Amino acid sequence: QVQLVESGGGLAQAGGSLRLSCAASGRTFSRYNMGWFRQAPGKEREFVARIRSAGSAYYADSVKGRFTISRDNAKNTVYLQMNSLEPEDTAVYYCAAKSVLDGTLLDPGGVYYWGKGTLVTVSS
Repeated sequence: QVQLVESGGGLAQAGGSLRLSCAASGRTFSRYNMGWFRQAPGKEREFVARIRSAGSAYYADSVKGRFTISRDNAKNTVYLQMNSLEPEDTAVYYCAAKSVLDGTLLDPGGVYYWGKGTLVTVSS
């Protein structure tokens, strides 16, 4: 199992930046595909970005070119650098993990591990 703790959320102005961090427990972080999802008020949780254990990244169209996901396997941490923030980015952001044996975060099935979320609010 892996436990995830997000940090770095807060209030930003439109056009500003924030960086989210997700610290994972355990010694096998490199064996997990990692990613970020978000849930805005009154909406369903949606995919934001994911990064494979080897480092390849994939983004939702809504954040492509503005957000960057990265990971530091030595620190058991995954990051989400968010630039050019828009009010529509306001949401609770959740870190997610999935064993490489179960596929990527966008493949169906497998066991997902979730953090408790961190709130990002973007003012216009």
